[in-house]
Amino acid sequence: MKKLFLFALLGSLTQLKAQSVASFPASLQLTPEKSNFEKTSSYADVMQFLQTIKSMSPLIQTGSIGKSTQGKDIPYAVLANPAISTPEEARKSGKPVVYIQGNIHGGEVEGKEVSMMLMRDILLGNLSNLLSHQIIVFVPIYNTDGNDQFAKGLRPSQENSPLETGIRENGQGLDLNRDGIKMETPETKAMVTNILNSWDPQMVVDLHTTNGTWHGYDLTWAPGYLSAGEPGPYHYTNSTILPFITDKVKKENDLLFGPFGDFYTREGWPVKNFYTYNHHPRYIINQIGLRNRMSILSESFAHERFYQRINSTYHFVKEILAYCNSNAAEIMQINQQAEKNAIEVVKNNAGKISKGVRFKMVPTANGIRDFRTYDYIPFKREDGTTTFTKTGRIIHLDKVNYFADFKDTVSATLPRGYIIPASLDSIAEHLKRMGAKVEKLEKKTEFQGEGFLIEKFTIASRKFEGHQMAAAEGKFVAKTFTAEKGDYLIDLAQPLANLIFYALEPQSDDGLLTWNFFDQYLTEKGINNQAVEYPVLKFFSTNTTPKKKR
Repeated sequence: MKKLFLFALLGSLTQLKAQSVASFPASLQLTPEKSNFEKTSSYADVMQFLQTIKSMSPLIQTGSIGKSTQGKDIPYAVLANPAISTPEEARKSGKPVVYIQGNIHGGEVEGKEVSMMLMRDILLGNLSNLLSHQIIVFVPIYNTDGNDQFAKGLRPSQENSPLETGIRENGQGLDLNRDGIKMETPETKAMVTNILNSWDPQMVVDLHTTNGTWHGYDLTWAPGYLSAGEPGPYHYTNSTILPFITDKVKKENDLLFGPFGDFYTREGWPVKNFYTYNHHPRYIINQIGLRNRMSILSESFAHERFYQRINSTYHFVKEILAYCNSNAAEIMQINQQAEKNAIEVVKNNAGKISKGVRFKMVPTANGIRDFRTYDYIPFKREDGTTTFTKTGRIIHLDKVNYFADFKDTVSATLPRGYIIPASLDSIAEHLKRMGAKVEKLEKKTEFQGEGFLIEKFTIASRKFEGHQMAAAEGKFVAKTFTAEKGDYLIDLAQPLANLIFYALEPQSDDGLLTWNFFDQYLTEKGINNQAVEYPVLKFFSTNTTPKKKR
């Protein structure tokens, strides 16, 4: 009788446990789930999913952030409880917005699938609590054009799992993850205007699949890297959020996460150095830091199977959302303080301090302990040189140098603001699209400041993302100058101070000059034969108080 009772009790508990798992209608089954994870969702599949789930829950609003190059709507979904549909309603709620972006590269598909899985679990499953203290905005298929260019062999590192994927680039043949400063794709313009500037997310998560090193982690991550931005959001993300999540998924899900990077066997074996990606704000994750917000890059491990990459990405994003939901007030406070600091530094120190504009990658103080990687073994070629071949064995190395800090190699004086001549209205309009506050002078105004004399102007011989990158060398010259009525004034005492500074400084390693915005002007002024003054002037103070208008 005792055994029968125990069996009955165990059966009841098992039944209760099974009942706690939500049952979803077949119409919400995703393409990978229907295909034994051999296929990934098409654009039409994603649009159908969003239409279907919207009909099943009042807590989701859907729409389009804009059109792709090929004219497709780029869909977004806002999840909130109580439901909201506009950025204004989000601000009034007092809750932070968390932005989850998938499929920026059309062949990196895990983020797209995980976004839909999480929407399903939050709205109809057991994760409804994730809407208690935050609003979540999903853009599951950001690169709508690249996603549907299905073919085999486009992602060889993924070993045909899934069998076919889309392409990396958008419909223009450009990498959307290199477009954060130049903003020449409709996708970037739409995302910056209708997500970053409108919804003002406090946390941005960009979901990728690595195509590089055979490390030994299920997923690697990186914060938005610190360069000329305020340190608060970066340090909190890197030193608090990411270590906490890494520990939690190891304990609860038996998943091994670690910092993102690549190593190179040409440096020898065992590996001694692990390198992250660079700091440039062309990468949207890095630009978020210059906007005084937090951001996280997610890179699932290409050499795992599709279903494993989905599992790792799902748990990573779920835990990010759980952390943001539980620590919403603290995240907002840190970001608001960073924004306040950016403005106060300009007000109190303009003309007195310098900030970096060019940086080099340097190792962190502690490196990576217990580094996990696939082993490599050396072989001698016939010519006597050595090559290394990976094995199926995973090894642990006591310590590896981690190149993930950035030290400035060139700095520039922080101004109170900039003056852009009226003839360069395209520059002013570009900065407005980025979210900068730009004003027009109503009368002539005299300023104290400096100009930059370009003594050497070089253009790269090879194209990168359709551009032959430019660089300027020269010197700053103190001067008193008069700005004309109609010229553009940018007072740097504004929330995007650090982003504007990085974009406008002539020696910046990822500014507008780098991306050829001033090539035509400089050529017309004879830069190939003589020194030319950079047309954007810096001011530290004004001799009169100008009236301004937007």
